[in-house]
Amino acid sequence: MLKVLSVEQMRRVDELTTYQYGIPSLLLMENAGRSVVETIKTKFNDKIRDKRFLVLCGRGNNGGDGAVVARILWMQGAKVKAFLFGRVEDAKGDAAVNFNILRRLNGSKAPLFGSVLEFHEASNVNNVLDELEKSDVVIDSLFGTGISRPIEGDLANLLLSLKNWKSENTHSRVVISADIPSGLNADKSEPIGPAVNADITVTFTAPKLACVYPPCSNLCGELHVANIGTPASLIQSVDSRIFVTEKRDVQEWIKETEVTSDSYKKKRGRVLIIAGSENYVGAAALAANACFEAGAGMVTSAVPRAIRDAVSSRLLNEVILRDIEDQDIFSGEFDLVAIGCGLSAGLQTQELVKQVVDRRMTPILLDAEALNALSPFALKGDDEMPLILTPHIGEFKRLMGRDIRDRISDASEFAIKHRVLLVLKGERSLIAKPDGTIVINPTGDAGISRAGAGDTLAGILSAFVAQTLSTKGKSIDNIFQALLAGLYIAGKAAQIAANQISRRFLLPSEVTKYLVDASKEFEVR
Repeated sequence: MLKVLSVEQMRRVDELTTYQYGIPSLLLMENAGRSVVETIKTKFNDKIRDKRFLVLCGRGNNGGDGAVVARILWMQGAKVKAFLFGRVEDAKGDAAVNFNILRRLNGSKAPLFGSVLEFHEASNVNNVLDELEKSDVVIDSLFGTGISRPIEGDLANLLLSLKNWKSENTHSRVVISADIPSGLNADKSEPIGPAVNADITVTFTAPKLACVYPPCSNLCGELHVANIGTPASLIQSVDSRIFVTEKRDVQEWIKETEVTSDSYKKKRGRVLIIAGSENYVGAAALAANACFEAGAGMVTSAVPRAIRDAVSSRLLNEVILRDIEDQDIFSGEFDLVAIGCGLSAGLQTQELVKQVVDRRMTPILLDAEALNALSPFALKGDDEMPLILTPHIGEFKRLMGRDIRDRISDASEFAIKHRVLLVLKGERSLIAKPDGTIVINPTGDAGISRAGAGDTLAGILSAFVAQTLSTKGKSIDNIFQALLAGLYIAGKAAQIAANQISRRFLLPSEVTKYLVDASKEFEVR
């Protein structure tokens, strides 16, 4: 998992990198600029000599990063014009060093390539607007992580002009932000004012909250986290409980739960899914089918007897069908019980959910109506038989018994208070652990924001958790890892499906068909 750092934590990490390890801050700035150039070269397949770059620099360290980008691009043959909003004399420290280099190089031809570097001190934005129309790529190095107030005046007008420039030709014009899009407060997920809408953001050392949680993260485009020389031990020493799932987390889960030569159905996860009602017949089938398609070894769907035939016609042949009314189903051997999808509201469901939770012999995944039946939530989970809650924001509000003030902090506090594993579904879903750790899932697509998406996801997560429980045991950490991997791959599958079908016409039930494609890059070979 990638640790998310605040502005103050990032400042301290940079200081310690210099003081404890002797790595000069000027070298960190050089590495930051170089990492942006490497990302640019990857974006354009190393073909940068035919691109016209406009580098917009503020007077601070973020502008200094931009000065490094301009110099390196020029040295590698690109056509570069850099503008500093202010005077070189007003800059300080490492930024001033790099601006002075640009000023001395102004008008010079690059060795080998002959491209000419232009550097200007801009007194107002009008100096830049004409150049904007002549550019292919804009490098945003106006304001970094230090901003805490909205951008105003001429620079706000520049951001508007940049937005209009981009909208005129979204395919050939590219905006790349250094560290964070200018105008965003790095510590907030909500915009504080006008901000750059980047195609790519290269953030340094560690992600910041604005880079990874919406709506601000939507302005960052494709996010790259660049290592600029800070030792990993320094980042790990920072006391932050917010993380982002990374590919390595999924790779580890797939490796640890791989299908071995001695695998058989009972060793690949056994799940009981209690779901469905007369008004929501499809929910039971969606959850059970998704669970089996996501890799569970055995799936039993328990539904009300009145809808048994209707559900049966929708189930995969491999799914076992039972009646909820048959009490002996609860004595079966399962690794996980999932309950709630499509159940009817009312006293009968409340009693059923309470019975399942109180008498549980396995971990329980609670979704949909099972969550409403227990709202406001007053239970406390335990490490022996963990409770997994998967609410959307409306259900979470009912569980909390109040309005949501801040999704991240509220989710973390809820998991601590009730000792549960919480998956708070949304544009960027959150996974909270009983110790307060919270992880942001970076995958997903709005194309699946339709009825049935929650049932499908409940089935997928149940499959991942059951596979973990059958191979690794039922610790909180093991289940947490399974939830990280399941949510990541489910989101990745949704992205692939939306790209191949259509966001508008994508059915949630179609997502499971793309789980194979989503997991291919992680498979053990």
